[in-house]
Amino acid sequence: MTPVTGSADTRGTGRRRRRVLRWVALGFVLIVLAGGGAAWWLYEKLDGNITPDVAAADELRRYETDRPALAVLNAQNILLIGSDSRAGTGNARYGRDKGTQRSDTTILLHLSADRRSATAVSIPRDLMVQIPACLQSDGGRSVAQFAQFNWAFEFGGAACTIRTVENLTGIRVDHHMVVDFQGFKKMVDAVDGVEVCLPQAIDDREAKIRLPAGRQTLRGEQALGFVRARQSLGNGSDTDRMDRQQQFLASLVKKVQSSRVLFNPVKLYPVLDAATSAVTTDPGLASLRGLYDLVSGMREVPTENVRFLTVPRKPYAFDANRDELNEPHATLLFQRLRMDRPFEVVPATGDQQEGGRNAGEASGDPTSSASPDPTFTGSTADEAICR
Repeated sequence: MTPVTGSADTRGTGRRRRRVLRWVALGFVLIVLAGGGAAWWLYEKLDGNITPDVAAADELRRYETDRPALAVLNAQNILLIGSDSRAGTGNARYGRDKGTQRSDTTILLHLSADRRSATAVSIPRDLMVQIPACLQSDGGRSVAQFAQFNWAFEFGGAACTIRTVENLTGIRVDHHMVVDFQGFKKMVDAVDGVEVCLPQAIDDREAKIRLPAGRQTLRGEQALGFVRARQSLGNGSDTDRMDRQQQFLASLVKKVQSSRVLFNPVKLYPVLDAATSAVTTDPGLASLRGLYDLVSGMREVPTENVRFLTVPRKPYAFDANRDELNEPHATLLFQRLRMDRPFEVVPATGDQQEGGRNAGEASGDPTSSASPDPTFTGSTADEAICR
């Protein structure tokens, strides 16, 4: 007969403790399973938000042999397109839908192979370029022609714009994103606004913005008005507007990095929810994993290495209201980006902004061997908001 040790009270206490531990363990398992289920649900929701641009991918495949080859392994070039289409929920308030869309803003974002620098190059809407024959929404094809750049998006959407950029620069576009007015506002609100500095008060009814001078935190509608306004800010030129867009993006980069959004799941979720539901992308980026890989490669880029500039251009010889490339500066910039080679940016001087244009090269002959790294006019994300 096996001896019984310990009192009845002690044995009862031990059984109760074991039951409690079993319930705690079961509860822990349920929490883990529930958390995993919630995480899976969130992932599926965010992943399903993204709209893949299958039509553009199909069209680009037709011209694969004509496209530039990959020049540097791991370097990436992403074309960011802001559409002025009035189609879609909430966009009709910005004007009458004439059945057309043009690229309100186009930026070529270059990420270096080592992810230690990022360069955003604005392409002017009125830059005169060669636009290829493109597949149109009605199934027909436009005629190849020399026209202003933003017509490419009207003719054939993202695919036509990408082919135009690749023909212009010789740079292969790896990915693209298209954002409309509502998508832009959602993304700004998701980071709780972006800070800008206004040298003077704004009262622009067309852009739907009214603000006092000085440091301001802009959200949704105000932010959209700030980056779109032309007549009430500066000299009314597209140059001024591109400068403001670059300043806004620089401030957005600083906001995201300083608030540690990309490292904080609580802050990151609303940003991801807004971003994924706001963009149309190529199939390669049309997944949460694709966007995460892109963003994670940028989160450690120092703000002083996040550069903004505009394609070097000058007034078009046959129409002063249009632009053409300023050579050899434009070709040099495209070469440096294509080969992932370094260059510097410095603020523009008065001479370089004469006539509302950005000459592109800040000093000297771009082919000179005096300096190993050429210098272009531009800015970096670490510059003060109020200068």
